[in-house]
Amino acid sequence: MMKNRHFISSEKGIALLLVLWVLMILMVIVMSFSFMTRTETLATMSFKSGMEKKFIAEAGIERAVAEISYANFYKDQTAELQGREAWKTDGTPYTDQIGGGYYTVSITDESGKVDINNASELVLKNLLINSGVQPNDADVIVDCIMDWIDDDDLVRLHGAESDYYMSLPNPYKAKNAPIDTLEELLLVKGVTPEILYGGGDKTGIIQFLTVYSGTDTININAAPGEVLMAIPNMTPGFADAIIALRQNKQITDQDLQGIVGGNYNIMSQYISTEGTDIFTIDSAGYKQNEKGAYAIRATVVVFDDGKHKFLYYKSPVDLG
Repeated sequence: MMKNRHFISSEKGIALLLVLWVLMILMVIVMSFSFMTRTETLATMSFKSGMEKKFIAEAGIERAVAEISYANFYKDQTAELQGREAWKTDGTPYTDQIGGGYYTVSITDESGKVDINNASELVLKNLLINSGVQPNDADVIVDCIMDWIDDDDLVRLHGAESDYYMSLPNPYKAKNAPIDTLEELLLVKGVTPEILYGGGDKTGIIQFLTVYSGTDTININAAPGEVLMAIPNMTPGFADAIIALRQNKQITDQDLQGIVGGNYNIMSQYISTEGTDIFTIDSAGYKQNEKGAYAIRATVVVFDDGKHKFLYYKSPVDLG
């Protein structure tokens, strides 16, 4: 009788252990399912928020195109409608609400940048040095860019042609033709991602370069301060005065002479006061009470009839 009781007791103990194991397994399954559900929910919410910010940024791009078309249509109008002042194309940021968020947009006329295929070597070197590149490294980069885009195999003092590039672990030849996209500069000796794109507190030179203006001059009515400072004989005082004056009017050659005085003769060969019909638009979309933004950069040509064509479109992009 005692044996039977002991046997029954043992069976009950085993059954209890099995029940506990089953409960533990079920708890693990439930917790795993709960964690997966939470993760999927957060991922979905994050994706939804990201898409909303993207659409807001795209709305900013379209608004900027409309503003450019508006300014182009009324460019011969002497008086401006109150509340409908044309947006400036010198990189001035504008913010507007839309739906449950807002966008920040800036427009830069490509004529206010340094055209990498036509730039003066001195202007390009000044831009590099002002961006934090050491003078000796700037000499190398400038000569290598010039060797990259010229149509010969002659090597400049600090430059490089196909012999150098073919000696690299992953060899390639010098292009010996104009640069098509600014990212192509990473193929040029001396140009690093940090120099091109920036990092930390440094702004990359890609913000101030273009392949679209087709000129060796810089439009002072559209150039950001960093580009103005790359012009020979430019001083911070001159640059500040130019930026302040163009807030209220289109600067003419006579205006510039009044600002820079005797330096005008030297500076005049590097500058212009006329714009183009090609613009770069930077747009960042935000959601109210949320951190982070979705940013887009687009380069667009706007025609006289109001139609436009995108030449470059990157989404998303780090606007720095």
